[in-house]
Amino acid sequence: MKSTRREVEKRSEIGSVIEELSMMAIVKPGENHESAHIPTKPFLSVCYLVLQVLDKIGPTMTVLRQDVYQNIKTLELMHESNPSLNSNLVEILKSEAREGNARKGSSSSKALVWLTRTVDFTSLLLQTLAKDPEKRMEQVVEEAYDVTLKPWHGWISSAAFRVALRLVPESKTFVNLLKTEDENYDTLKEKMQMVVSLFVPFLEDMHCILRLYNLDKLKST
Repeated sequence: MKSTRREVEKRSEIGSVIEELSMMAIVKPGENHESAHIPTKPFLSVCYLVLQVLDKIGPTMTVLRQDVYQNIKTLELMHESNPSLNSNLVEILKSEAREGNARKGSSSSKALVWLTRTVDFTSLLLQTLAKDPEKRMEQVVEEAYDVTLKPWHGWISSAAFRVALRLVPESKTFVNLLKTEDENYDTLKEKMQMVVSLFVPFLEDMHCILRLYNLDKLKST
């Protein structure tokens, strides 16, 4: 059943992520990740919603946001080139691995790696905020970055991120931006915890698949 426009407008980004993740299933025949099916378009819908969450952190996320948007577009173009085959992200990984292009240029495989890491970052950020809403937002962002993105970034990207941290809003401001008008903090906290509970198994499967194609240790150039 489709949501009405009014319902969509009232729903927060967090609520929308819950809805998208609840409907998206990674199919693994007999736990076989090589034969898994990850639906491309629903995954990209989640990434667009993650992008909206990052936007609320402000200018600090500008560089990361640009990368995320470009990676989404890369996968969208790949999907459009052969919608039937590329409706499954695993088929895209298989195809580029077969052609020897997975780690070259702006491949779809590399785009998927960085989008997965961005979801890692967002999941950890929301998990930390749900546990400790009083924690300084700068510290929340920095800790999430250090665990999920910094190990794969070069020194230039890391240095730029450190400078941008000074522009992070207060935790209360960020939380208020995530809420809808009729939500209180307890409701938002429950939703953040639900998002994280949905992200965790999804990300575990994503990382298993990336390891299968030797993409899990890929670093930025």
